[in-house]
Amino acid sequence: MLNRLTVIGNLGADPEMKFTPSGKAVVNLRLANNIGKKQPDGSWADQTLWLNVELWDEAAERAAEKLRKGHRVYAEGQLERRDYTTRDGREGTALELKFARVLSLEKAERDEANGQSAEPPIPAASPPGAPDRQPIAAAAPATAPAQPALTVDDIDFGS
Repeated sequence: MLNRLTVIGNLGADPEMKFTPSGKAVVNLRLANNIGKKQPDGSWADQTLWLNVELWDEAAERAAEKLRKGHRVYAEGQLERRDYTTRDGREGTALELKFARVLSLEKAERDEANGQSAEPPIPAASPPGAPDRQPIAAAAPATAPAQPALTVDDIDFGS
């Protein structure tokens, strides 16, 4: 069965990098996705869906270095639900994006020499002990020329 979620939203806090006892880097991002809903009176209001996005290893390090609160990002990964109990005894549910790949949608600075984006995408990474997972689109063979990373500036919106 396929379990893949793609979401675009804004970071609700700066990434905070932590390390496992074995020294692996992990970052949890708080991603806010605003969904417009029509109200009974005909007006529109945003409802915010909060997701936790988990990044490991090099992806965690790059996210902690490059991303900041308020940055717009594209994230994709496996959606998981986690139930929890707060300190005051209330039950809650959190939605988490595991084995995630995150791309910044912030306007990237261009390399003057070749016109390419200076910021490559933040790759997906598996947590320690997890089986290797292949991204949906397989990487190009080693003999193929390297493709420049796409940014929001490269997308043609038909203007």
